[in-house]
Amino acid sequence: MYIPAPDRYQGTEYRRCGTSGLKLSPISLGLWQNFGGTDVFETGRAVIRRAFDRGVTHFDLANNYGPPYGSAEENFGKILNLDLRSHRDELLISTKAGYDMWGGPYGSGGSRKHLIASLEQSLDRMGVEYVDIFYSHRPSEDVPLEETVAALAQIVRQGKALYVGVSSYSPERTRAAFESLKREGITLLIHQPSYSMLNRWIEEKLLAVLDGLGVGCIAFSPLAQGLLTSKYLNGIPADARVTRSTSFGESLLNGDVIEKVRGLNDIAKKRGQTLAQMAIGWILRSSSVTSALIGARNVEQLDDSLDALKNVAFSDEELSAIDRLATEGGVDLWRSQSRII
Repeated sequence: MYIPAPDRYQGTEYRRCGTSGLKLSPISLGLWQNFGGTDVFETGRAVIRRAFDRGVTHFDLANNYGPPYGSAEENFGKILNLDLRSHRDELLISTKAGYDMWGGPYGSGGSRKHLIASLEQSLDRMGVEYVDIFYSHRPSEDVPLEETVAALAQIVRQGKALYVGVSSYSPERTRAAFESLKREGITLLIHQPSYSMLNRWIEEKLLAVLDGLGVGCIAFSPLAQGLLTSKYLNGIPADARVTRSTSFGESLLNGDVIEKVRGLNDIAKKRGQTLAQMAIGWILRSSSVTSALIGARNVEQLDDSLDALKNVAFSDEELSAIDRLATEGGVDLWRSQSRII
């Protein structure tokens, strides 16, 4: 029988999400990879239990996380029943819809039909009555923004989500969504963009927009899908994600990017951190970022990432050295989405 660590909330400074009353753990756990039906269930279960023991309260999913689609939510629901059901009110569970999920004209996008049907399926897979945050996973050019917003507002009014957010929206579309939701009497809680030392697009306009609106920010892919770790410093390991993933190809591992990563790794060593720890700490250096959303293949990898919280302070000299290396790395697979106005 799993008994959570009694001291799990000690030593963690939870961050206020925008101007809302909701606080997020500074590091949240995403179930995009490693928690699907083709993965080892007990490994994923151990990771989730360890995360909760270390003060992680936010677990982030989407309808099509797997593989196969939906299986990450199904597995999370099983773990919730086995270990965490009595702690449901201590958890912040989020899910999303917008990318392809089922066949036919209603299986993706931002229509009211897709969003509401998808959330119903997600609730059933996880065995919960509501989620804490429901996201429009991506902007949809062929759907009026007002329709997407009306669906999000309906979901909140029905009590099937406590808050709503958007992911990969441009600054302009984020502002428009905020204003449209406001007219519905609903507050946009949070934006989930990709952000890392090799993908800094949100610094141009988005962070200023979010700050001005009082919207929180949770950064996904802070490790640039594993590039900002020690994994690829000396070539491609046989078990690396690049060898088995459709979202991360060898073309991203070009010489220029690897040289940047090696330079950043040298800075991390001088700080007494792993590169992954420094990359996460760098994300959290900004008060505009509520949480860094990480993945983890096993407990050891999770612990390494969570240990980033031991040192999130940077000197001006360190930040200058990082800035010289932390430049565009061509790793933003969602750039086309975030350019939709």
